Amino acid sequence: MRVRSSVARFAALSLGLLFAVAAQAAQETLLVESINAYRGQVQRCAGQASETLPPLATDPRLVLSASGGEDLQQALTRAAYPMVSAQAISLSGPRDAQAALQMLQESFCQVVLDPQFVDIGVSQAGRDWRIVLARPLLSAKLGDWQAEGQRLLEQLNAARARARQCGGQAFAAAPPLSWNAELGVAAEAHSRAMANANFFAHRGRDGSTPGDRAELAGYNGRQIGENLAAGLDASPRVVEGWLASPGHCATLMNPQFRDLGAAYAVDPKSDAGIYWTALFGTP
Repeated sequence: MRVRSSVARFAALSLGLLFAVAAQAAQETLLVESINAYRGQVQRCAGQASETLPPLATDPRLVLSASGGEDLQQALTRAAYPMVSAQAISLSGPRDAQAALQMLQESFCQVVLDPQFVDIGVSQAGRDWRIVLARPLLSAKLGDWQAEGQRLLEQLNAARARARQCGGQAFAAAPPLSWNAELGVAAEAHSRAMANANFFAHRGRDGSTPGDRAELAGYNGRQIGENLAAGLDASPRVVEGWLASPGHCATLMNPQFRDLGAAYAVDPKSDAGIYWTALFGTP
């Protein structure tokens, strides 16, 4: 009888532990989703308005012990994560993902809203959390900006060929986009400006808007849209990020847009390393 009782208690403890582990994993996932939703909208941080950002990708190599105490660079080296830059945030006190997000918004908004970061790992141990944001080395062998712009066009057209949901907005399949040289020139110029001047914004350092840049390049259109990305070294990842962001997704699925110009630019001295611009136009 005692044996049965001990076995029953052990089974109950094991089941309780499984539930606890599952609940913790759910909170970690929820925090990543909440951070991406936060990044996907314009925010006020340090007295400035942020740009809308594509979501961060979860990378298991960035899931480090919530107790900390370990050098971040050494930990990522052991995990074989080819880091260019990374930052770890340790929180103590939040009981759940919602409370953790609030603390991040209040004390670490500049880190969470930094466009150079493209990957994330979250771990939780009780009321201790560790959030690691990172940017890896550029590993893909890219062609020139025209070739990569054409690849981006193909992938965007493949995305537009299917009906999809962009956040709360439903889109039917949209007509394919056509390459436009003027928009391509404008996109390359803005990508180059962001890379060289180390900034990430739709408004240029000279105050120009996407419409201004398209017009200056010789494009006469009725409507202009623009998607940006940074830190991603392959066009499929760029499109994947845009599709996962409601605002970016809505722009690329807009059936009124018929023309596209797209380009990337690289500057190793910049924070994000690589910057992408896609300009959509309605002739």
